[in-house]
Amino acid sequence: MMVSRCCHSLRSVSDLISEIVGGVETAVYGDEEMRAIAVASRSSAEGEEELACHNLVTARLSSSQIAVAIILQFQSGWSQLSSPCLWDNASILLQLGFLGILLLHFVWITMQSLCKQGKKVTVEEKYTNGIKFGLSYKVSIACSILLLGTHIMMLLTLQNRREAQCKSEVTFLSSEITQVIILAITLFALYKIPNRKYIKFPWILRTWWACCFLLSLVRTALDAHFMIINHDHLRVRNFADFLGLLASTCLLGISIRGKTGIVFDIPNGFTDPLLNGKDEKHSESKRNCLYGKATLFQLVTFSWLNPLFAIGIKKTLNQDDIPDVDTKDSAHFLSPSFDEILKHVKERDGTEMPSIYRTMFVFIRKKATINAFLAVISAAASYVGPYLINDFVTFLTEKKTRSLASGYLIALGFLGAKMVETIAQRQWIFGARQLGLRLRVALTSQIYKKGLLLSSQSRQSRTSGEIINYMSVDVQRITDFVWYVNTIWQLPVQISLAIFILHTNLGPGSLVALAATFIVMACNIPITRVQKKYQSKIMEAKDDRMKATSEVLQNIKILKLQAWDNQYLHKLESLRRTEYNSIWKSLRLLATSTFIFWGSPTFISVVTFGGCVLMGIPLIAGRVLSALATFRMLQDPIFKLPDLLSTIVQSKISADRVASYLQEDEIRSNAIEFVPKDQTEFEVEINGGKFSWDAESRSPTLDGIQLQVKRGMKVAICGTVGSGKSSLLSCILGEMTKLSGTAKISGTKAYVPQSPWILSGNVKDNILFGNPYDSANYDRTIKACALIKDFELFSAGDLTEIGERGINISGGQKQRIQIARAVYQDADMYLLDDPFSAVDAHTGSQLFEECLMGILKDKTTLYVTHQVEFLPPADLILVMQNGRIAQAGTFEELLKQNIGFEVLVGAHSQALESVLKVESSSKASQNEISDEESSNDLMSSAELVHAKHDSEQKPCVEIKEKDARLVQDEKREKGSIGKKVYWSYLTIVKGGALVPIIILAQLSFQVLQIASNYWMAWSCPTTGGTELIAGMNLILLVYTLLAVGSSLCMLVRSMLVAVTGIMTSQKLFTNMLHSVLRAPMEFFDSTPTGRILNRRYYIPTARELARLAGIQLAPILHHFAESLSGAATIRAFDQKDRFIDANLSLIDNHSRSYFHNMSALEWLSFRLNQLSNFVFAFSLVLLVTLPEGIIHPSIAGLAVTYGINLNAQQASVIWSICNAENKMISVERILQYSNIPSEAPSVIEECRPPNNWPENGTICFTNLQIRYAEHLPSILKNITCTFPGRKKVGVVGRTGSGKSTLIQAIFRIVEPSMGSIIIDDVNISKIGLHDLRSKLSIIPQEPTMFEGTVRGNLDPLDQYSDNEIWEVLNKCQLGGLVREKEEKLEATGRALLKRSRILILDEATASVDSATDGVIQKIISQEFKDRTIVTIAHRIHTIIDSDLVLVLSEGRIAEFDTPAKLLERDDSFFSRLIKEYSMRSQGFNS
Repeated sequence: MMVSRCCHSLRSVSDLISEIVGGVETAVYGDEEMRAIAVASRSSAEGEEELACHNLVTARLSSSQIAVAIILQFQSGWSQLSSPCLWDNASILLQLGFLGILLLHFVWITMQSLCKQGKKVTVEEKYTNGIKFGLSYKVSIACSILLLGTHIMMLLTLQNRREAQCKSEVTFLSSEITQVIILAITLFALYKIPNRKYIKFPWILRTWWACCFLLSLVRTALDAHFMIINHDHLRVRNFADFLGLLASTCLLGISIRGKTGIVFDIPNGFTDPLLNGKDEKHSESKRNCLYGKATLFQLVTFSWLNPLFAIGIKKTLNQDDIPDVDTKDSAHFLSPSFDEILKHVKERDGTEMPSIYRTMFVFIRKKATINAFLAVISAAASYVGPYLINDFVTFLTEKKTRSLASGYLIALGFLGAKMVETIAQRQWIFGARQLGLRLRVALTSQIYKKGLLLSSQSRQSRTSGEIINYMSVDVQRITDFVWYVNTIWQLPVQISLAIFILHTNLGPGSLVALAATFIVMACNIPITRVQKKYQSKIMEAKDDRMKATSEVLQNIKILKLQAWDNQYLHKLESLRRTEYNSIWKSLRLLATSTFIFWGSPTFISVVTFGGCVLMGIPLIAGRVLSALATFRMLQDPIFKLPDLLSTIVQSKISADRVASYLQEDEIRSNAIEFVPKDQTEFEVEINGGKFSWDAESRSPTLDGIQLQVKRGMKVAICGTVGSGKSSLLSCILGEMTKLSGTAKISGTKAYVPQSPWILSGNVKDNILFGNPYDSANYDRTIKACALIKDFELFSAGDLTEIGERGINISGGQKQRIQIARAVYQDADMYLLDDPFSAVDAHTGSQLFEECLMGILKDKTTLYVTHQVEFLPPADLILVMQNGRIAQAGTFEELLKQNIGFEVLVGAHSQALESVLKVESSSKASQNEISDEESSNDLMSSAELVHAKHDSEQKPCVEIKEKDARLVQDEKREKGSIGKKVYWSYLTIVKGGALVPIIILAQLSFQVLQIASNYWMAWSCPTTGGTELIAGMNLILLVYTLLAVGSSLCMLVRSMLVAVTGIMTSQKLFTNMLHSVLRAPMEFFDSTPTGRILNRRYYIPTARELARLAGIQLAPILHHFAESLSGAATIRAFDQKDRFIDANLSLIDNHSRSYFHNMSALEWLSFRLNQLSNFVFAFSLVLLVTLPEGIIHPSIAGLAVTYGINLNAQQASVIWSICNAENKMISVERILQYSNIPSEAPSVIEECRPPNNWPENGTICFTNLQIRYAEHLPSILKNITCTFPGRKKVGVVGRTGSGKSTLIQAIFRIVEPSMGSIIIDDVNISKIGLHDLRSKLSIIPQEPTMFEGTVRGNLDPLDQYSDNEIWEVLNKCQLGGLVREKEEKLEATGRALLKRSRILILDEATASVDSATDGVIQKIISQEFKDRTIVTIAHRIHTIIDSDLVLVLSEGRIAEFDTPAKLLERDDSFFSRLIKEYSMRSQGFNS
């Protein structure tokens, strides 16, 4: 009876609607559908009420409602799309079209086969050894068979036709038969693929699989739609359609990937996949790439990483265990690709300065589009859950009247959506990180290549510290944007879907939610503007600090020698405070915005629910829970918006900085014209040349240059300091901007710069410099460069590893190594900038005779020299003056001209006379030191003989240590992060007192948030007719109070985290800074600067992979810093390509660790996502299955709202734990450098020397032994002697004999391994380093000028008045030379200001001309006449007037006496040195 009334009511309604719409049904459905309605009516008349009611509901009522919708929507829209027969008809048309295309394709292939039959047979016969089928091919076969089976089953099962939504037998049979035919053809095509040797599936097959997926998806969606609205049960067709959807989804994935995975065995025994009919050649040395060989299933599940995890379980991962990145992710592929795009953009825009932004866009657009598509799918799928919550709560409420199947179907909808969401999410996140890696690799390589090409002016405007910032900070920020850019595409989808769901549940209340959402988002605008200003200030402050830090680290030795390290420590701390203030302001703003956005769901929900109450919209549990879930989902785009805007701001600033750098001026290739050797007799030809270091300068550096150098000529270049000698060589190299004139060179060139440039690595690699090893050439080179003896002394011969900038070898050894590098190149032309300045007289003569006039006798050579004795053999001498060639000619010609050259010669002649005078009067001279003093303080001849005997009888054991290395591999912890690291981090600020408060605030936030949601779920009715537990106003008030309370807890937590975070970072920074700057020189000798700077910019990446990635980043920065400092040499040797290739290899080493680390995180996240999905699905099935009354529907709905985010929450928790461990590696690495063994204290209060110490200046060495590191041999051995106070002591010896080490020992730059040094009865090892170094003065071998003012360089401690500064400047004749940065004279000025009792001169005049040397010597003799002066010099005349001379050989004392006494013995080393110098100089005079 009830059924009858129901049917009667429905008929009445449908009849009424039918009368309104007229005959629209016929137009939509046609005769078949109308007959179905008629059958249903007749069935009703015959008494089959239930069946009639069902048919009427599904046919007539639905069609009538659809007809109304058509009228309202102009006869187009959802009604037609939801017609079952429409889609069947569409599928038939699609299938017939595909069959037609297939037929045409078959005809075309047949014609091609007939034309090429003979060739084809040959190719097929080549590969007959077997086939290995890939997973993709096997899956495609299986899925096609499954699809074919389901459609055959539907044809054979008569019941299936009755189950079909479309009742037209013709349409149904046509669709199924066509499908069976096409699937049979597909299987046949798949069978033929191995015979055709296809590596990729044919495009037509892949297109059909994509269409097949679309048809299956629509059919399944329609089945689900009709099933839900008709409250129908699951039938055989539904299961068949679902199986078909799974199979077609797999085929869609295979079609996107495209590769068959088939591998063919070729006759030579190797198994290679064919690429376009050719063998893919794999280098045996190439490391295996897991990612590149992964199947589609492995790519989706990240199971391609399983072999790496298998290794990681067994042992700690090393760099060699990590597979290679894929070719498309390698620097060697990406860098040329970026260059090509840059070239294309340049041509397209018609400009010399192409847009970096456009280039980056073109570079990433393809991969970024795929990522964006996956991100949108993920975002859309994430809103299916909130949409279904109301249906789920309704189902639980109406469980008695609903079938379990509909509940299970809803659960299946939840699971399916979550699967799609999580898979798409993991893929777009991985894809974004992969794309970020590619962009970072490309930009890093561009920055490196630009560094090798920067013009001198550009190079001076940007320090190494700034450029390191571009590589480590700015590039990272740009790549971060690649990840966040997907948020731009997700935001509109997320907001639109959220509003749609809210509109479905709350009607007009959704407009209130939309308005509230836009209000919250609008709050970002002022916050973002202020944040942008703070970010700019932070980057400026960071640049300044990095610039200063880099300068301090590179010049740490001079700072320690001058006792200025504390002052520069305070300077760095001051720069850090400026940066700290900007960071603190930024963090406070970030904490405020965090509060706003965590409070935004509260604000939106309160406003929305309040609006619903005012508009009279009933708030039932299902709607409220769906809305709350939507608000929580809406939270994601709202949270991402400030991050997005902040990232856009930071990325824009960083991109502008990088773009500005990449558009800096480069060395102009048109400055020099290269002429083939057979077209000219000149190696160098300059006519009217005008050159400048600054292209915009009005006064050129070089002017009126006229020069012709024939092949094989020796050209000497001389002149006073700053006259343009080095600039002349630079203009020949093409380093300077040519303002006018012509400059031509012919042949290859080699260059030796004035300041030695030594690469980290062993000596042999420095000499070979990328060239193949030729033993004959190598042996001839090292002999000519006087390196054989040095190699014998080195711990591992020519395989001895050199520290950064050649720290552990002497200046002379550095010079000869770089000369050997040039000689080994066997170039046509050699440009040598003051090659003899850092070597002793004997070695200088040997170099000149055996190298310059020997092995290079037939080569064109231009050499700058201040030593006049090397001028006479030159074919042409150029005298430079004020940037012009003042005189040119042979030695004799220049002497006759008598217009300036004689000044240089005269200064040399005066120096020679002083030497000859001492030599001639040596036998008559008397020792000024008393016999008693001699016997007490000086070393006796017997002791000297004994020492020499010891030296001969005890060959150094250390020399046999062939594996000695100075620069050790970077320290790397292994295993899990120690609890001590976590504890140190948490307790570094206020003993960790703030940490419990932060945790309490976070817990309170979570508890109050859950309580507010529970309150709404519990207090709202499940249906519209149920009474409220309390008044709606009270419900909203309680909800508001709980929600606002949770937001306030978040504000407290955010502020405390900001405070604790910045205080912790400041403490870590300060500790590390103090530790590094207080470290002994041994640490800096063995630790590259790039490694130290990298500690500050470590990019957190899973534990061992993160450590390896951090370690592999340091060599990139270090190699870049070295390349920048030697860019001119690299260009001169035409070695840019080799260095660029080395940089790309270093980048790939870092990419390997980074790529597999991020892949490991995705591997873990994917598995956690799927685990949580199935736990969620199980929970849903349980809720559906449980009898009614066990759990309240609203509480079950609340559980589902939290369960929707279970995958995200679980993955977030695990990811946060892993990420925290990775972040702790940063702390671990900083703590390592915060606990470096310190050098001795600056001040020891109980052992402070008197204020007037040292009064006399006597230096006593007793059994002194020095080594640079415990694992390296001793440099000084058993040194016992005394330098009397107020005397001049000269120290001479072959390069590498230990002279500079002796000076370092006096300053305690290196500590004695044995013995002592006593100055005026005070053991210097017992007093503080500052007390020692501040009482000594030094003019070092390599003086340095720091960025800043002249006053700041002379007096950084601000101890002297302006008058004293000006007095010193005048004495040093620095008034007009400051602009030229004459470091030697400025270093002399520092010593004059300090006026210490002891002055050390370490090769103080090695690289200056004789005239400037005379100025320095005159200043010293006048201002330090009553002080102890210790002079290390290779110029004999600078030590000939010393009271005593110490001769060192192989780290031991060879001779120590007055010059006269030593000259009395013809066999003495000093006597031989004087004779050689005088003979060479007299020969020059004659």
